[in-house]
Parts: sequence; C-alpha cells; structure tokens
Amino acid sequence: MKVYITGRFFEKDDATISVFDHGFLFGDGVFEGMRSYDGKVFRMKEHIDRLWNSAKGLMIEIPLTKDEMIDAVNKTLRINEITDGYIRLIVTRGIGTLGLDAHLCKNPQIVIITDHLKLYPAEYYEKGLEIVTASTIRTNPAALSPQIKSLNYLNNIMAKIESHRAGCVEALMLNGKGEVAEATGDNIFIVSREMLWTPPTDAGILEGITRQVVIDIAEEFGVPVKLAPMTRQDIFSADECFLTGSAAELIPIIRLDGRTIGSGKPGPLTLQLLERFHAETRE
Repeated sequence: MKVYITGRFFEKDDATISVFDHGFLFGDGVFEGMRSYDGKVFRMKEHIDRLWNSAKGLMIEIPLTKDEMIDAVNKTLRINEITDGYIRLIVTRGIGTLGLDAHLCKNPQIVIITDHLKLYPAEYYEKGLEIVTASTIRTNPAALSPQIKSLNYLNNIMAKIESHRAGCVEALMLNGKGEVAEATGDNIFIVSREMLWTPPTDAGILEGITRQVVIDIAEEFGVPVKLAPMTRQDIFSADECFLTGSAAELIPIIRLDGRTIGSGKPGPLTLQLLERFHAETRE
C-alpha cells in the first residue's frame, strides 16, 4: 500500500508526519471518509466541499485547490489499484510548538489513505443491528460546530467504547437536551406514520453526505421526509430504523436498549432505500 503525503507517495511503513504536527498533538485538523465504487469516488464533490468548509471553520489553509485535491485522491486510488474501497483524506494544521498557538504552525499536511474496508459483515445488513444509548452526549454545537469534521473524535470514541462494553457495535448519542442526535459515526433515520424522519442539523449532527442521498432517494419515491427533533421514544415506537454513513452505507437497526423496533427485522422501506442506494453508487 502507498500513502499520499503532501505531494509524495510513501510505502505504508514509511508514511509518517512530524510528532510536532498539531494534528498529532491536539487533533487539530479535518478529515473526510469516502467510498469508491468501480474506481469512482461516490459524491466526491460534496465530500471535498465539506472538507473545505471544515477547514475554513478551523482557519486552516489547505495548500491545494479543490481540483488538485480531487486529482490526488484519484491518483492514490490508481496507484494502489483500488476500485471498490475506502478513502481517508486528512488535512492537519502542520508543524508547530508544544503550545496551543496555531499561528506558529506551518506547512499543513495532506494525507490520503486508500484501503479495502468492510465495516460490518453481510449478516448485519440482512438481519439488522442492535444498538444501545451511550451516556456520552454529543458535543454542544455552541462549543464546536458539528459541521466541522475535525480530527478530534474523542466524543464519538467514548460512546463507541460504551457500545462495545454493552456487547454492541454501535451506540446512539443524545444531545444536551436529551434529544436524539446521531450514532458514533452515522446519521439516524426512522420510519413512522408512513414518513421518513431524521434529526435536524440543530440537534447537533453532522450533515452526512449519505444522509442527503437517502433523503433525495426517499423524495424520488414520494415518501415524505421530516427533519424534526426526535426522542428515544420515537425510535422505540417507530416502524423501522436505520443508520447512514459513507462507510456503513445504509444499515438497519432492529433493537435499541433491548427494545425491539417494529417487527424486529429490516423493514420494507429500509430495504427499498438500500437497494436504490446501491444502484446510485454504481451510477
């Protein structure tokens, strides 16, 4: 495997950045996780636009144009001969001091890693996932905008640890008001009263690229989509539930905190959306 680092390719074992880079020292940087299908990155433009918006939010100057970044991603896929895979695109603040002064940092680093990734086994998509509610809540949007996809993912990591300790692979996260926000790395949807529901951005969620694709597909199907605050009770009483994300794609949820959702099996609309989503990735 070859890794792209700021204009050069390195073998995996030789791919390094400075220990004084603030991305390493403080999680000071931004990233995107993308999928490629048949050699083409799905919704590349949307991912690149979000990366730039995240960087602007942290006042990091990306040392490439958007077109140059897209070219670098495609080159990394080609050199690794990956057609269906996962791409991790990272931009760090750059080398600085051991202090917090970001203005002393220089040379932001760009890292592109491509690999094969299968987040969940096929049986989870066929039978559905059981998840738990984490005690760790989402970071307050007033502290850091959830639209900034930063390298500091401790909030999500702690919730993920909780899920594993409970014997699950994913956890639901609530916001400071006790409302449903998202899972540790994915957005959440429910089907209720013949409508598709998902939390709004002011619930403290990242506006997922896959989330928007699913909303668009649902509207094509003529399914009403409602962006509204949601509680755990809404999930308990829902007919169907699923998560969406670039790595996970669209995965059914059949139980939350030991309570069965709907029939306890992936629902018909969930399966219909999943089938259409897979077709969309190949188009």
